[in-house]
Amino acid sequence: MAAVDIHLGKDSYTVEIRRGLLEDTGRKIRRLTDAEKIAVVTDDHVGPLYGDRFRKILEDAGFTVRIITIPAGETSKNLSVFGDVLNAMADFEMTRKDALVTLSGGVPGDLGGYAAASYMRGIPFFQVPTTILAQIDSSVGGKVAVDLPAGKNLAGSFYQPRGVFIDPDLLSTLPARFIHDGLAEAVKYGCIGDIRLFSLFESMKNEADLEAHMEDIICASVQQKARVVEADAKEQNIRQILNFGHTIGHAVERYFHYKTYTHGEGVAIGMALLTARTEQLGLTEEGTTERICRVLKKLSLPVSVPVEAEKLIPEIMHDKKRRGNRITLVTVPRIGEAELLPVSTDELPRYIVTGENAL
Repeated sequence: MAAVDIHLGKDSYTVEIRRGLLEDTGRKIRRLTDAEKIAVVTDDHVGPLYGDRFRKILEDAGFTVRIITIPAGETSKNLSVFGDVLNAMADFEMTRKDALVTLSGGVPGDLGGYAAASYMRGIPFFQVPTTILAQIDSSVGGKVAVDLPAGKNLAGSFYQPRGVFIDPDLLSTLPARFIHDGLAEAVKYGCIGDIRLFSLFESMKNEADLEAHMEDIICASVQQKARVVEADAKEQNIRQILNFGHTIGHAVERYFHYKTYTHGEGVAIGMALLTARTEQLGLTEEGTTERICRVLKKLSLPVSVPVEAEKLIPEIMHDKKRRGNRITLVTVPRIGEAELLPVSTDELPRYIVTGENAL
C-alpha cells in the first residue's frame, strides 16, 4: 500500500492508495473518529454500483449510516442541491460529533465536503473517491465548493478531510472517456513539476500500459499535489500552479453549459492552447506544445475548441482567480516547471487564442 502524508499541522491527514482498499475503509474510518452516525454523499451513478456494499462496510464497523444520493453531473453542484444535502443531514439528526463520507467523483466530493464544512460549523469528513479525476486531484487538498450561476466554485471553503482512501479497483466501472478525462490532471502534474511522470505518459503505447501503471500515476499525482498544498494550503501563492490549463478549461466548460466537455477535457484544451501561445511568445521552450499535445491525443483528449477566443474571454471574467482587473495565468517554461504570469484582463486576448492560429 502507498501512503502519502499531507502535513498541515492540526489538519494533517494521510492519503492511502491500494487496490481492494474499499473493504477496509470502515475499519480505518472507525480508528479516526468516534462518530455514531455517518452520512454518505454519493450520486445516482455511483450509488447503485457501490452504495449497498459501502453501507455494509460502515455498518460492520459500528456506524449508523444514511446514504444521501444526488443527481450525477456538474449541474448538481449548486446551492439548491447543497441545501437538500444539509436538510438530509439534519433529518438524520446528526450531531457535531458525527461524520460525513463522500463516495463519489468530484461533484459529490466538492459538495459533500462543503456540506461537512458548513453543517453545525463543521463536522469531520472523509473522501472515498471513485473516479480517476477525484483520486488524483479533487479529493486531496481541502478545496470544497459549489457553483453559482455566475461561475464555477464561487461558494466554498478550505476544509481538509480526516482521511482519503483511494482504491484503484473502483475505476473498473468507469467508461474509458472518464478514465482519460481524469488523466488530464495527471498530465498537468507532469507538466508543472514531475518530468518523470510526464515521460511515463510519453512512453506508454496502449491501454494495457496505462492500466499497468495506474497506481504509479495516482501516487505520483497525489505526491505532487501534497507538495504544493503543504507549501500553500489556501492558494495564496504557489498553489496557483495547480490551475495550469484551468483558466481556459473552466471557460470552455461554462461556455458549453457543462454539457459538451468534461472537466478534464476542458483542462486539456486549456493546457494545449495556452502553451501554444506562450511558446509563440517565447515564454516556453520550443517543442513543448508538441510534446503536450502528443500525450493528450494519446489519451484521446481534445487540444482545441470550435469557438472564437472573444467568446471565451467573458467566461474567464467569472473565474474565481481574478483579482479586480488582474488574473494569474499558469505557464510552463519547459516540461516539469511552472511559472505564474499575472496579466491584466485587457491583455487576455494576447494569451487566449483559438482557431487556426492557436496551434
